[in-house]
Amino acid sequence: MRDTFVKTLIKLAKENKSIELITGDLGFGVLKPFWEQCPDQFTNAGIAEQNMTTVAAGMALTGKKVFTYSIGNFSTLRCLEQIRNDCAYHKADVKIVCIGGGFVYGSLGMSHHATEDLAVLRALPDVVVMAPADLTEAEECTKALVKYSGTAYLRLGRGGEKRIHRKIQNFEIGKAIKINDGKKVAIFSTGAIFEEIKGALEILMKRGIDPAVYTFPTVKPIDSELVRDIAKEFELIVTCEEHNVIGGFGSAVAELMAELRDRKAILVRIGVNDVYSVRVGDQKYLRQQYGIDAKSIAERIIREL
Repeated sequence: MRDTFVKTLIKLAKENKSIELITGDLGFGVLKPFWEQCPDQFTNAGIAEQNMTTVAAGMALTGKKVFTYSIGNFSTLRCLEQIRNDCAYHKADVKIVCIGGGFVYGSLGMSHHATEDLAVLRALPDVVVMAPADLTEAEECTKALVKYSGTAYLRLGRGGEKRIHRKIQNFEIGKAIKINDGKKVAIFSTGAIFEEIKGALEILMKRGIDPAVYTFPTVKPIDSELVRDIAKEFELIVTCEEHNVIGGFGSAVAELMAELRDRKAILVRIGVNDVYSVRVGDQKYLRQQYGIDAKSIAERIIREL
């Protein structure tokens, strides 16, 4: 995803000289093409993410469209006050980009496990929150955020994610994307956890369970129209995220469903069960340990049914 993001941003930055990219002293192997092709639109702020964010806000308030870039929690939780006070409060045109949402940097320990970021950024007024599922969604999210004026958060995987869409027609911020139709059960997911959904689908289909599947590249604003329609028609909605179950994508769906008077569906949220990830290992291993791998997702749905 990060390579797709950078390639897309280079193309857009060549067309729009107001686009700026600021890094917190990392990602040079990936960002090298950007600074080579758009040298006057690139800044290295050093290992000083709070300063990076304040600089971005200042640039935005002079007419620039600024992307800040760092890994996991460093571009978000480390500089939350600056995002809130300097960017979001002023509706500054700053896009906070996180590389490595969830357990991507699993071997580096809980300081690098980004499992609360969606909840924290979603709580800030006027901040758009996006988490693409694949390379195509990452490209479309980047294009959409360049067009969008205001503060936003883009949560990306690191690399190696598989493409699930060849093309997305009429991509919009705030709209979910249907992967396939189904009966009784609807699975909603956000972010790169979708690769586990694909594995879970294979298990479920063998058991005669045929769920509808949707990806939500936008966590905020949530696609309320789709959630309402599915909640009226289906018996079970399952949300999946590589994130704490408290406050994130599942909570956004739960908040909406709680106020529906005529819903049929019950809701099951699958994510990290409100614990710090004390284990270390690669992303696949940690997904298994915390019950958000394909097998665990499928077994949970079967139990609920």
